Amino acid sequence: MTRGREELRHRHPRHERRGEARLPAVAATLAAILLYLALPERLLVAPRYLLPTLEVLLLVPLIAVNPRRLTRQTRLSRAGSLTLVALIGAGNLTALGVLIHALVSSQVKDGGQLLVAALQVWLTNIIVFGLAYWELDRGGPVTRTQAPRADLPLADFRFSQDENDDAVQEVSDGASGSSDWVPTLPDYLYVSVTNSTAFSPTDTMPLSTRAKLLMSIESIAALLTSLLVIARAVSVLH
Repeated sequence: MTRGREELRHRHPRHERRGEARLPAVAATLAAILLYLALPERLLVAPRYLLPTLEVLLLVPLIAVNPRRLTRQTRLSRAGSLTLVALIGAGNLTALGVLIHALVSSQVKDGGQLLVAALQVWLTNIIVFGLAYWELDRGGPVTRTQAPRADLPLADFRFSQDENDDAVQEVSDGASGSSDWVPTLPDYLYVSVTNSTAFSPTDTMPLSTRAKLLMSIESIAALLTSLLVIARAVSVLH
């Protein structure tokens, strides 16, 4: 093993208990909020700023608890994190339902606006389910880095790194067992992207019932957006 690879094993953030960086999750959450704010008025079932305001009010104390890295967690902060993701998801799925109903039950003339709205809903879908996987798997981002591996809750997902211990050395050195690797938000966003485009798991497999349920909901939402909403909007353009 090279010196650089040996150093990587012993300098992995998990070993230092530094926790995952806060910024990516904040950026993803704000992106989802802005995408919701940009939706057409007819897709909103509540005042435009109601849900975003609630979401920001939940996000601010979460940042205060862990401003730079996710190393601390209380029952209240854990509940706040899950509630924030649930609110974003509920708002987006509701917007998708209203959009589909409008397309099916009425004459729509503005196809261009529908295409943009469908894209916004699809992108938000990817973000919110990526955040949901990130929050739930192995106890959440704080537990994944702060608890000993033996004390981690059962995994909701099996990543390729979790089964690479017997691969060639340059691959096995980055596996979970040898480097103490744990997934971070970009890994879960990747899972969400592939699930929304392939409508099924790819290289990361769901293990728990809740993971399978969430992936099923995401796939159905993505399928409806891709096949029904976008197809109808394109036909309106013609």
